[in-house]
Amino acid sequence: MPKNQKASDIFREFLRQGKNRITPERFEILDAALEFDGHFSTDELFISMKNNKSRVSRATVYNTLELLTQCNLLSQRNFGDNMNRYESNYRRKFHDHLICLDCGRIVEFTNDKVNNIQQEICDALGYESSSYSFNIFVKCKNKKECPYHSGK
Repeated sequence: MPKNQKASDIFREFLRQGKNRITPERFEILDAALEFDGHFSTDELFISMKNNKSRVSRATVYNTLELLTQCNLLSQRNFGDNMNRYESNYRRKFHDHLICLDCGRIVEFTNDKVNNIQQEICDALGYESSSYSFNIFVKCKNKKECPYHSGK
């Protein structure tokens, strides 16, 4: 029995409709991705799975993350460092990101004003919002007291 049955059902139907193969490895990746704490790169997920004795290939992880993004169970993010990261959309409230250019910390936040502004812009320009991504790039105010700062 998959750990995330409803997400598994959504993914299975997406694969079926797209005439993609339905394999146990893809559902193992789904579970690992949904349970990963925070944002992750493909390689981070792959290494985590290998450390947990998975036999899944790196190529399967890459391909499956693309499929999970297409069916909206994951979101792909780029925080300005030319590295794609992923995060779960499943059972999560929409949020935005604050990214520290000094220490690399990523802080998630929600703010109704941001959501309202993006909606107002869409309405004013005659569009319907499908999704949006709002990132604020910052620097540590006090590098000496930042627990994430590594002396950059």
